Amino acid sequence: MSDFKNLKVWKGSHELAITVVKTATRMRGTTAGIIRGQWVRAAISVPTNIAEGSGKQSDRDFIRFLRIARGSATETEYHSILARDLGLISEIDFQTINLRTAAVGKMLSGLIKALEARSPQSLASSV
Repeated sequence: MSDFKNLKVWKGSHELAITVVKTATRMRGTTAGIIRGQWVRAAISVPTNIAEGSGKQSDRDFIRFLRIARGSATETEYHSILARDLGLISEIDFQTINLRTAAVGKMLSGLIKALEARSPQSLASSV
């Protein structure tokens, strides 16, 4: 495929992961420890799956990894909501992360659609 570092969606998801890690490290309390690990793993999974999928030999394989990344973005979104609702992060941190997560999700969906449109015959059996 292509160098993942050139993909706009990877750049956005990398920034999201950095933001989540920095925000999560500021959380304090017993509950914070429980949420922190899951939240950070979900956020890091997004750019990781984009990078891994971009190295695959087919659009079909790449799309599979992009779908996993989209699922991880959704999980990241939920953990952000939970951290905010438990008072572990500020509303400003939540809004920043929420906007980045939504942008990455949209880019992932767009890239998946573009790849599906590019090679519909080879993808028909994967849907």
